[in-house]
Amino acid sequence: MTAPRSPVPTAPVAPVAAPPVPVPRVPAVAPPEAPASRRKPLRSRLGPYLLLVPALVPIVVGLGYPLVRQFVISFQEFGLAQQFGRPAEWVGLQNYVELLGDSYVWGVIARSIAFCLVNAALTMVVGVALAVLMTKVGRAARITLQVGMLLAWGTPVLATMTVWQWLFDSQYGVVNWLLAEPLGMESMRYHSWLIEPLSFYGVATVIVVWMSVPFVVFTVYAGLLQVPEECMEAAQLDGANAWQRLWNLAIPMVKPVLFVVALLQIIWDLRVFTQIYVLQRAGAPTRETHLLGTYIYSLAKEFSMAGAMATIMLVITLGLTTFYIRRMLRQEEV
Repeated sequence: MTAPRSPVPTAPVAPVAAPPVPVPRVPAVAPPEAPASRRKPLRSRLGPYLLLVPALVPIVVGLGYPLVRQFVISFQEFGLAQQFGRPAEWVGLQNYVELLGDSYVWGVIARSIAFCLVNAALTMVVGVALAVLMTKVGRAARITLQVGMLLAWGTPVLATMTVWQWLFDSQYGVVNWLLAEPLGMESMRYHSWLIEPLSFYGVATVIVVWMSVPFVVFTVYAGLLQVPEECMEAAQLDGANAWQRLWNLAIPMVKPVLFVVALLQIIWDLRVFTQIYVLQRAGAPTRETHLLGTYIYSLAKEFSMAGAMATIMLVITLGLTTFYIRRMLRQEEV
């Protein structure tokens, strides 16, 4: 009897992969264009620009026409005779040559720029200091400061000038009395502040700064309120004192506000007129105390010369503001 034969092991057979089925390529189809009915009509696209027309028309009529008229007159010989119908004679650059060739005009320009920069700097320093003070004091003191600055800001210019003239009056002024009695400066008892140009500009600086500070205070104070308290507390925990937190943290955060306010102050202080004119009428020497605004007013009988001088003033204003704006943009890029 024979033994059963053992099965012979066989190797596993790998499955045969099926050939890939080709997938038909679907051609890309461009999205259907929006029907013409879905496009915004021309009226709706021009709507935002049409809304600007009511604001642009008064600006163009109220500012554009006088500016163009002034520019044209500056190239003509235009005086009182032309006001009664005599045709104006075209003289080209003669008015500009005559003005810029006068050393006195250059003195007025230099005084105006110096007065503008000094007043703008003092206004910014005092205004920022008071704004910071308002963030530190209590509610009662803050409200008192706000009310006082609102009164100083809201008082009409001529009323303010009347008060300041009495304060600096040579006979009955409080300033002279304080300098003579409590401080013992007997030579200042009857001192006339408006006779000498230097003291005249000192009085004018006090008045201009007094009337400009409230705007700076309220604007910078509003900016300081937007500084996050978490940043200030974190800096305090890191060991920064009050001055370091203000200078290195708060001031950089409100720098755009400071730039805009300083730019406005430069423009306003360069074209100051009312304060200087009223002080001149109070007894100051006119020729030695002229700034650009009052000097242009003194040329009122010669319209062509006044127009040329006003154009020069406009160019100076644009030059100062352009230089300042370029510096501002450079610092923002950094």
